[in-house]
Amino acid sequence: MKILVCTDGSKHSQKALEKAAIIAEGCNVDEAAIIHVYDERVNLSALPRGEAYAPTREDMERFREILEENKNEANKILEEAKKYFEEKNIKTRIIFKEGHPADTIVKTAREEGFDIIAIGSRGQSGLQKLFLGSVSSAVVQEAENCSVLTVK
Repeated sequence: MKILVCTDGSKHSQKALEKAAIIAEGCNVDEAAIIHVYDERVNLSALPRGEAYAPTREDMERFREILEENKNEANKILEEAKKYFEEKNIKTRIIFKEGHPADTIVKTAREEGFDIIAIGSRGQSGLQKLFLGSVSSAVVQEAENCSVLTVK
């Protein structure tokens, strides 16, 4: 059995890590992998706005710095999650990808033949989910030939 554990460093993904570790310890897991998907879409809301505003070289450099800081933070999150599994003697590997989180998680699970995806859920209400979307809901809907464990 192969299990793919999703993490973004939130308390909800930490709960998913904990449940996945319990499953990995209790079952004959051949492979455990922890994935973090960095959403490559840039949030432009931090830029000054105006009718004729064009980002300056300094603005673009600051964005590059922010992106690099975010990637470094993502790598830290993955290493901490891997350490958590290793402390429980669960052999694991980390996967860091860029892209749309739900699509990338589902694609990775399909291409690498994972049997279970473990993912945290924020437990959004109907309107929040409608306007904000939900990575866990999208993964549940789109995953093929793979079970999804959604942890609250």
